[in-house]
Amino acid sequence: MNLNIINLGRMEYNEALAIQTDLWQKVSSDQGQDTLLLVEHPPVITLGVRGQREHILLAEEERTRQGVSIEQVNRGGDVTYHGPGQVVGYPIMNLKRWGRDIHEYVQKIEQTFINLLMEDYGISAERGDKTYTGVWVGMEKIVAIGFQVKKWTTMHGFAFNVNTDLSHFKWIVPCGLSDRGVTSLEKLTGEKQDMDMLFHRTAQAFCASFGVNSST
Repeated sequence: MNLNIINLGRMEYNEALAIQTDLWQKVSSDQGQDTLLLVEHPPVITLGVRGQREHILLAEEERTRQGVSIEQVNRGGDVTYHGPGQVVGYPIMNLKRWGRDIHEYVQKIEQTFINLLMEDYGISAERGDKTYTGVWVGMEKIVAIGFQVKKWTTMHGFAFNVNTDLSHFKWIVPCGLSDRGVTSLEKLTGEKQDMDMLFHRTAQAFCASFGVNSST
């Protein structure tokens, strides 16, 4: 099977969401090809279906000054931050073609980053559990995962902290968890990373985890 890879570059959250929605309609009705959208967003706070407004800690005046938008979305999970320095991925995939196994789908996304971090940087990461989802390095999350599956077709996806300004996570209680932290590849390696290269490597590692060829 093939997977279409589209790098959207820097794009506002709502613009990328509209592209997701259009693709989802096509893929879920077997009129489009399974696709991984890759994007980097300006600062935005998103609330999932279990999102609680009290987990947004950024004062309204400061939010306005910083130009941070808040978006209510239909993915799972609570509160998430997206911003510059993140590789954000939105797989639009019809799981009828991928074994109809949501648990396996999530594990493959997690394995994407476990493999990438070990192979490229010698960093040992592990998947979370039902409480602490995503990919973790020790007690700190480096990849957040939140998605929706409808008609067996996925939307939303993952956010990989590469050069992310980690102070922005003080604006929220990430995913509603106050007893663990967040980290980034820049923090772990002690040096700023090449975002273009990490977009490319994320696409490669994702395709390897799912055992597919990519088309761009």
